Amino acid sequence: MNAPVRRVAVAVLVMFGLLFVNLNYVQFVQADKLRRNDGNKRLLLQTYDRQRGSIVVNGKAVAVSIATNDKLKYLRTYPGGPTYAHVTGYYSLVYGSSAIEKAEDSVLSGDDDRLLIRRVSDLITKGRTPRGGDAVLTLNADAQAMATSLLRGRRGSVVAMDPRSGAILTMVSSPTYDPGPLASHDVAKIRAAWTPLASNLQKPLLNRAIQETYSIGSTMKVIISATALQNGYTPSTQIPAPRTYTPPQTSVPLPNYDGTTCSGTGHQTLADALRVSCNTAFAGLGVKLGADKIKAQAAQFGVGDKLSIPMRVAVSDLGQLADPPQVAQSSIGQRDVRLTPLQNCMVAAAVANNGTLNTPYLVQELDAPGFQPIFRASPTVLHHPMPADVASQLQGMMVGVVDSGTGTQAKVPGFVVGGKTGTAQNGNGSPDHGWFIGFAGKEGEAPPIAIAVVLEQAGRGGSHDASLIAGKVMKAYLDSPAAR
Repeated sequence: MNAPVRRVAVAVLVMFGLLFVNLNYVQFVQADKLRRNDGNKRLLLQTYDRQRGSIVVNGKAVAVSIATNDKLKYLRTYPGGPTYAHVTGYYSLVYGSSAIEKAEDSVLSGDDDRLLIRRVSDLITKGRTPRGGDAVLTLNADAQAMATSLLRGRRGSVVAMDPRSGAILTMVSSPTYDPGPLASHDVAKIRAAWTPLASNLQKPLLNRAIQETYSIGSTMKVIISATALQNGYTPSTQIPAPRTYTPPQTSVPLPNYDGTTCSGTGHQTLADALRVSCNTAFAGLGVKLGADKIKAQAAQFGVGDKLSIPMRVAVSDLGQLADPPQVAQSSIGQRDVRLTPLQNCMVAAAVANNGTLNTPYLVQELDAPGFQPIFRASPTVLHHPMPADVASQLQGMMVGVVDSGTGTQAKVPGFVVGGKTGTAQNGNGSPDHGWFIGFAGKEGEAPPIAIAVVLEQAGRGGSHDASLIAGKVMKAYLDSPAAR
């Protein structure tokens, strides 16, 4: 064999070798990723031959597949409609899936390895096409419906959880949408439904509870209070509360809201500073505590954690806190502080749960067809932000906010309610966001609900409205059979 022929032969062998390696890589390494890719329409079409499992809340399906006479044997429908849209997500021929439909697809589609025995049994002994498993959610239908109703016509979010377990009780984002048309079998109708949703500047497809981060305003003072209480302060410790506060390294004074005075003496207790939400007191306190202590405390509340509930949650962040002016502004929830509503709810939940923060979760149970559980959630501790005695002190301070401070609109008759309001400037000239975070429960018992409400660009009185919404949603839950 002459040299040119030999080189061609070697080149051909190398190419066959590379082809063989690539073939095996695609078939064995990338197979599952490619199979589950939203762009794999062949697989998506095949899944319509099998009844997809239901998504269930309080015993009722909020997403279910029904038999059709079409080429596609089953149609995905959403009895829960816009009330549950950001939780169920959509299951679409054209646009794939989102939220729980995507996160729990392997179970809902019936492809999960834990359903293998059931699939084989159905095929061999019963001669029927296997169906998918069900996802049972932690949500409370009464609280979810109330939050949806109260947010109608507004931009914002309500998220609530059981502090004792981490179970998410309410997750509502507004504006919302109807996932039903996106699940149609008519491609033209699907595209016609999608286009106005995707182009809407109000972002109805965005789950604001977990996908958006916000400046949190004075709700940040709960984190600063926790930091202070673990560094030698008590609720009765007197702290400076001037009309304005000028941090070191700047000549720009930081004022109170509307330029008001928090105290005629220029000093007040830590508890009273939280009750009336004194900006200058907390800005100065934050600078005195220092960036390192504040960051460490926030991290114990989960700020900076990468969470999955099982949908991915945007990471919350305090920003750099690089110098005293930044620390002062950040201590009242401004500057670069950005938290998701879920993360802010977690702050309230940790206080309510005597200083223990449980990992939030949305799926209570995954069931094989026939209601045989293949997974049941159980509480897992995420962090211990503070000792129980410190949490008890902070609970009392937050109760004072609702009893006689800035959060009186959140009161729930017959229950003890604690909380903190927040007004967050956006820095772009648009109206302020309104916030409330808090908890509620019976006297002498562990609070069964913690909540966060944010109203985007609600303007003056936004925190008042957020407090009112929080109180009504907590009451809806506390009055429901699930809370008894």
